[in-house]
Amino acid sequence: MRRRGALAEGIDAALESRWLWLLARLLLSVVFLSSGLAKLIDFSGGLAEMRAAGLQPDWLFNLATAAVLLLGAVLLLLGRWIWIAAGMLSVFLLLTIAVVHRFWSLPEPQALQALFFALEHATVIGGLLAAAIAGHGRR
Repeated sequence: MRRRGALAEGIDAALESRWLWLLARLLLSVVFLSSGLAKLIDFSGGLAEMRAAGLQPDWLFNLATAAVLLLGAVLLLLGRWIWIAAGMLSVFLLLTIAVVHRFWSLPEPQALQALFFALEHATVIGGLLAAAIAGHGRR
């Protein structure tokens, strides 16, 4: 039987470590924490975003958005109910694509920029799903 190398064992130990799992969740939550806090700190800017997206009442959508973003980020950070956090944040991102980044209905060059934002959102959804899977496996 072949012995595994020290490098492979070190990589395994790092991937199984609590600190790397916490770091991964922290990095995944940064975008949601910063956006949620920004909507509360710069409330008028958040209201302007909601109005630009055609969402009324703007104050309610701004508060609801901040709540979803912050609750999802906190659940990710705590490592609790990660599947709920991943689900709610993924639905939020999908709705953002449908409401804000409608690349299929915009003229160029706005369509290309909106497509890139939609693709970034889809990538983050993949990261959220990976976190939910990893969190389930770590129980």
